[in-house]
Amino acid sequence: MKKMKKGWKITLITLAVLLVLLVLGPLVLPIPPAKNTQPAEAFADPDSRFIAINGLSVHYKQEGSGTPVFILLHGFGASTFSWREVIEPLSAYGRVIAYDRPAFGLTERPINWEGQNPYSQESNLAILLGLMDAMAIEEAILVGNSAGGTLATAFTITYPDRVAALIEVDAAVYQTVPDSPLLTWLLNTPQMDRLGPLVARLVASRQADAFLASAWYDTTILEQSPEIVVGYQVPFRVDNWDRALWEHTQVTRAPDFVDQLDQITVPTLVISGENDQIVPLSNSEQLAADIPGASLNVLPNCGHLPQEECPQAFMQAIDQFLESEMEGSNE
Repeated sequence: MKKMKKGWKITLITLAVLLVLLVLGPLVLPIPPAKNTQPAEAFADPDSRFIAINGLSVHYKQEGSGTPVFILLHGFGASTFSWREVIEPLSAYGRVIAYDRPAFGLTERPINWEGQNPYSQESNLAILLGLMDAMAIEEAILVGNSAGGTLATAFTITYPDRVAALIEVDAAVYQTVPDSPLLTWLLNTPQMDRLGPLVARLVASRQADAFLASAWYDTTILEQSPEIVVGYQVPFRVDNWDRALWEHTQVTRAPDFVDQLDQITVPTLVISGENDQIVPLSNSEQLAADIPGASLNVLPNCGHLPQEECPQAFMQAIDQFLESEMEGSNE
């Protein structure tokens, strides 16, 4: 009997020690900084520009002049790099601006802040509005790819007078994020918050290349053009990229404006790669149906990034849309 009690005592002590280690371990575990990172400016291209918006240094690129003004919004894990094939062709129409959203590209990645979380949807809306105000842009044609399409849609609903037209490119409007109070609580515990950068590094090291490949229909393009893979890897070498990616993940929520899509009245074009594995074609078809008057253009043999994989077909779709809208406005 005494041996049994002693055994239980040892078991309880062991469990208590394990619980303490589980709770306190992540809080005291040394988190080494990510290796081989540099300030964002070290990776800037000759045509890179930086502007202060709402206290953040925002990286952007610009081509053309006059009106209309196009603002290009990239998706998750992307940057201004994803628009490289179409910025110049679009500039034949007017001024084209592509910028890096917080947590991506070469835009500043704060790890401490006061007030609104800079990685939240609300902050992204404020940054887009602030950028337009700082550049004296009264209204713009928003072109949003994937999560950039989510932002473009939310902005159009929130600030309809600032949007001349909306171009949704494989937009992640119906994509769902797990809505679990337990998961939300876990992601925001001090333990997970501290371990978050390590999680981001682990996921990036093991999944980044696979995620990029899933965005293309013809993956031989990536094999034959290693500079594309390098272009997507650059942001993972910027100081604080891991912490910023984790902060972004913590505040990412499913779009809450789907029931307001019928409020969009600006001319809208929905573009989708026929073979998109990330945002299914059915989602784009639904989006075109839910936005009054929207037109749909499906690009064959193309994946999630038509502006990169099928730039000529992408521009042809936009040319047709703009010509149609110009004819309509002259009637």
